[in-house]
Amino acid sequence: MTQDDTFELYDLRVQIEAIRGRCTCDHRVGDAFELKSGKLHLPPGQSFCLYALQAAIPLLPAKQRPTHPNDWMSTDARVVCPDPTCGVVMLIERTARRIVRHSDVSDVPL
Repeated sequence: MTQDDTFELYDLRVQIEAIRGRCTCDHRVGDAFELKSGKLHLPPGQSFCLYALQAAIPLLPAKQRPTHPNDWMSTDARVVCPDPTCGVVMLIERTARRIVRHSDVSDVPL
């Protein structure tokens, strides 16, 4: 008997929702990237600030996973760039559910 090695992840969209200061990285409201499984996807020709990204990264693996509706990870969806003069606010949205195979993302057997 073979063991089913699938699990669910959400695809995420991280979008610049507001800029409350002066963003020196040339972001505009609406700029975004997507996270599908473990891969970042940027629109052609668009960049994303490393410092803003590093503020969001710790939340992304948890936001990808199904959570209880009362868990703060299910409701809280905004993160702010750590540059205090920048004030970029990013919105993390779950966009779709994806079935992932353990064997496609890990060499460690179940």
